[in-house]
Amino acid sequence: MVSAVSKQLLRARFRDLRREHGSALQQRLDRLTAVDLADLLARRRPPLTAQGYVGLCWPLIDEPDLRPWLQGLSWPLALPAVAAGRLRYRPWQPGLPLEPDDCGVPAPPAAAPSLQHQDVALMLVPALAVDRSGIRLGYGGGWYDRLRADPGWRRVPALVVLPAACVCEALPADPWDVPFDGWLDDDGCHWI
Repeated sequence: MVSAVSKQLLRARFRDLRREHGSALQQRLDRLTAVDLADLLARRRPPLTAQGYVGLCWPLIDEPDLRPWLQGLSWPLALPAVAAGRLRYRPWQPGLPLEPDDCGVPAPPAAAPSLQHQDVALMLVPALAVDRSGIRLGYGGGWYDRLRADPGWRRVPALVVLPAACVCEALPADPWDVPFDGWLDDDGCHWI
């Protein structure tokens, strides 16, 4: 098991890198179109078809903002919400009201239905870092690892979204870490 201190040090280092290099990623994201999303899905083997929701995250400080890109697409969107100790995706459309989830992050209200894994075509998840095997370094809450420990959710293709400067050869992994399927950075999409 990885020490909490070593992960804290890595989080601080990669938070600084993300802050320093995040504008290049945001510029790339701001130029993406529906054709780019279709191309991103087609590059996976086997290719994906966007039949379902695209899960994105409400951007926190220094995280990439996917909303301008994804709001113009025809695919339905979903946002995660932490409630009762679990991360769930709920449908979302721009302009609909949001309320803080149990972590204080804007999310669809508790009255919104929770989506099942078969409803979601793709998850786009921010991170502080990712390694070439798909191990993601997040903020330490473990929400995505617990969600993706479920075999149904593990089958939903999931990409980490972060600056290319935050991709490294290897990160320390704990037994509960569930690798992601790749990452999207300012250099493009990289499926594992």
